[in-house]
Amino acid sequence: MAEKIKIDIVSDVVCPWCTIGYKRLEKAISELGIQDQVEIEWQPFELNPNMPTEGQNLREHITEKYSSTLEQQKASQQHMTDAGEEVGFTFDYFDEMRMANTFEAHVLLEYAHAFGKQTELKMRLMTAFFSERKDVSQRSVLKQALLDVGLNAEEALSKLDDETARKEVKTKEAYWQSLGISSVPTIVFNRKSAVTGAQPTDVFKDVLTQLMTES
Repeated sequence: MAEKIKIDIVSDVVCPWCTIGYKRLEKAISELGIQDQVEIEWQPFELNPNMPTEGQNLREHITEKYSSTLEQQKASQQHMTDAGEEVGFTFDYFDEMRMANTFEAHVLLEYAHAFGKQTELKMRLMTAFFSERKDVSQRSVLKQALLDVGLNAEEALSKLDDETARKEVKTKEAYWQSLGISSVPTIVFNRKSAVTGAQPTDVFKDVLTQLMTES
């Protein structure tokens, strides 16, 4: 039996291109029919580690961080909305949308990994944030997401106040940053090669086909 292709996806819950990139990767895996030959693990990356708990208006945040005009932001959001539609994901941008602190979401994603529910929880949180206008830094929202994917919400939420669990996320974030990863999504194959950004499905198919040939 050939070894599975290990795919690490370094990403954040509030990163639209991470959502699009994953959906395109998923499509590539599905079209190649190799669902049982890949193993995906999500790795933590905070786009805004210093984001206050109350978050920040998205428009203000983007202007501050990237100096982009309102027109540029609208065009970019339309572009993402269109790309989302192509892969069956709804981006619902609205004027009062706020950027959220995602640290606790990452702690819960680590918890979900042990139960094979990491991808499910990741997509649930992304959907909550981008499609349902929910604040993924709020514990009530996190709790609902855990319940939605069938995890033990009480046990999972207890990890949020567990120093070891919190430290593990910080350590993992530091590890991936130490490898030079500064933008997400970064999708790492067998811890040897990587592609950055939401590449087209065909690019992922080429990479996966090459890896299958090598193994």
